[in-house]
Amino acid sequence: MTVSMTGFAARRGAGAGYGWLWDIRSVNGKGLDLRLRVPDWVDGLEVALRAELQKALGRGNVSLTLKVARESGAAEPARVNREVLAGVLRALQEVEAAAMTAGVTLAQATAADVLAMRGVMDAAAAEEDTTPLRAAILADLPGLLADFAAMRAAEGAALAGVIGAQVDSIAALVAEAARLAEARRDKAADSLHAALARLTANAEGLDEARIAQELALLAVKQDVTEELDRLGAHIAAARALLADAAPVGRKFDFLMQEFLREANTLLSKAQDIDLTRVGLDLKTVIDQMREQVQNVE
Repeated sequence: MTVSMTGFAARRGAGAGYGWLWDIRSVNGKGLDLRLRVPDWVDGLEVALRAELQKALGRGNVSLTLKVARESGAAEPARVNREVLAGVLRALQEVEAAAMTAGVTLAQATAADVLAMRGVMDAAAAEEDTTPLRAAILADLPGLLADFAAMRAAEGAALAGVIGAQVDSIAALVAEAARLAEARRDKAADSLHAALARLTANAEGLDEARIAQELALLAVKQDVTEELDRLGAHIAAARALLADAAPVGRKFDFLMQEFLREANTLLSKAQDIDLTRVGLDLKTVIDQMREQVQNVE
């Protein structure tokens, strides 16, 4: 089963007095790149989520966003963030000392003034035990990953159909190239014999055996049998990868390089307008298939 690296899923959840909204999406990538935006006040949440994602996913640039808020009607404790408060009091002391040095009299700050400063009153202060919330969120993660995997599998099925059709096109072009190469072989042999006859008839002192050897070597250099055989093997390998249940993206990437190498060699040896045309069509389809393969996990 071919799996695409492109996918998206969203999910709502609730537990431990909170509600949350997941959003996960991915595009193709050479490796697994995880980018998480989750509440940092939930102790240990990001580390736990990252570990689960690494176990569930193989490749792709994956972005996960989690928004958490207290459920409506739930009492939100008013807590003092002691760390922020200490910083605010130190800052007030510095301001008062500087004012005294400058001979400036400041009004005394009240407790209400201090509490109104940003961050002093923090509903999600470190004093709150977020362990139950973290457990509830992690318990909801498998559902999100199942939805995400289902979409990537659906995308992969469509992708496999496109790639499969391209493999069939390559197979048809290779068969056409084999037919043209066989027809060219007879013409090439006749041409070589005719050339050899002209050379020996119009020149004296030429080593006929040496000329025949050079012409035979030229014929070997124009032979595309090995290239066609290897292309046939690559076609079989591509079909096997499409049927493989394991992640095959990296293997497909390598196989496309081999496809392109044989197509280029075929073109360099073509020496025939029809075979050259087929070789160019073959390269076009291989390039198109390589673009699709980039999305395979």
